Amino acid sequence: MSGLKKSLGMFDIIALAFGAMVGWGWVVLAGGWIIAAGTWGAMLAFLLGGLAVILIGVTYAELASSMPITGGEHTYTHRALGVNVSFICSWSILFGYFSVVAFEAVALPTVVEYFIPNYNQGFLWTIAGWDVYATWVGVGMLGSVIVTWLNIRGMEVSAWFQKTAVVGILFVGILLFIGAALYNPATSTAVQAPSFIGGAAGIMAVIVMVPFMFVGFDVIPQAAEEIDLTRPNIGKFLIVSIIIAVLWYIAVAWSVGTTLPLIQAQGSTLATADAMTNAWHGKWAGILLVIGGVLGILSSWNAFLIGGSRLLYAMSKAHMLPAFLGKLHPKYNTPVNAILLIGGLATLAPLFGRKMLVWIVDAGGFGIVIAYTCVAISFLVLRYREPDMVRPFKVPAGKLLGMVTIVLSFGLLLLYMPGMPSALTGIEWWIFLGWTVLGVALYGYATIKYPGKSEAVMAEELRELKIVNQLWLKDNPPKK
Repeated sequence: MSGLKKSLGMFDIIALAFGAMVGWGWVVLAGGWIIAAGTWGAMLAFLLGGLAVILIGVTYAELASSMPITGGEHTYTHRALGVNVSFICSWSILFGYFSVVAFEAVALPTVVEYFIPNYNQGFLWTIAGWDVYATWVGVGMLGSVIVTWLNIRGMEVSAWFQKTAVVGILFVGILLFIGAALYNPATSTAVQAPSFIGGAAGIMAVIVMVPFMFVGFDVIPQAAEEIDLTRPNIGKFLIVSIIIAVLWYIAVAWSVGTTLPLIQAQGSTLATADAMTNAWHGKWAGILLVIGGVLGILSSWNAFLIGGSRLLYAMSKAHMLPAFLGKLHPKYNTPVNAILLIGGLATLAPLFGRKMLVWIVDAGGFGIVIAYTCVAISFLVLRYREPDMVRPFKVPAGKLLGMVTIVLSFGLLLLYMPGMPSALTGIEWWIFLGWTVLGVALYGYATIKYPGKSEAVMAEELRELKIVNQLWLKDNPPKK
């Protein structure tokens, strides 16, 4: 086991996962959901897509309570499928984590434009048709430096920051929901959005966005060694966090569809902020909601930096990546070099403009779904191969659930394939290929430098884990 400190309680892990799942998308994308599927169509899409994510989350919950080790997927896939698949899974989800952290470094300066129109000064260059300005880059870089510094200071500081941001998001969101409930459509002469638009095709157009909107619950397994909860509760509260996020997105879709006329939704760049303005009949409400969106950016940013740095740390300790990434800060006990690497790369992200980061996020989403699929397969393999494995949080009908989750995971993978509405573009495939080549090179180097070391380290980790699990079982005998 590592030297990481247990400092995360119940509210900490719910805030960590919820804050990761609720970033900036609910502010800027909700209008598109309503245009594509209608109010109730969008709500149904998030209900159906959310149920799929909950099923995937349930497999994570069982595995996280069984193997509460930093790295999450890294450990599960090794135990079930071996060290090579473990690297593929870990490297894939790491790309997803990095893409979100980099995206937030671009989202922050974009939001500032809502508060300070025409603040873009100091033209630098144009990338993919998008002009990059010095002031825009500066805001993104400053935000990245602050979030990176908070993470280095320790999990307690990061968790406090996360809880504060999530409380702010919930306050603004509840105000939106109350405003929508009190809103009288008769006060508007514009046509309200219909309940359904486009039938099944409209609903599918929203469902394809669901995997990206719910990415983030998996940061809990990454920080499992720092969670100060009973083993069953790690699994339970992971699922609770997903259910809260599902209800959140359904409520946002309903609120925007109720208060934002269809013609206004079609011309809105920040649909949820405009809906809030309508609900409370004042620009102040829209500004308040955008502030909530900024908190969403920061909470998601913070959570994915935590998850990504812990995964880098775990891969380094297993000799899959260079050893320096496994260093802990002498004072704060955090994986400082792993945090600096991800934070440093994110700090450079604004220099490449907004379009480049959209490509990286799309390609990174594909990596995350690959990891989900590997975990679902691992869950089912372990149910068959190790039926007596200690499972403090055991899912009923596990084998059936595993099969269903694998089918759902492959379904999500298909969404990225050519011919699908959310298919990756040519340049996004090249970006994903570049990340894959980099991973193969690093893994190949580590394998040559430390032959057999990864297998030995992870086998020892699992041996220690089995001893810990037997001790846990002795203290918590199964109920007869």
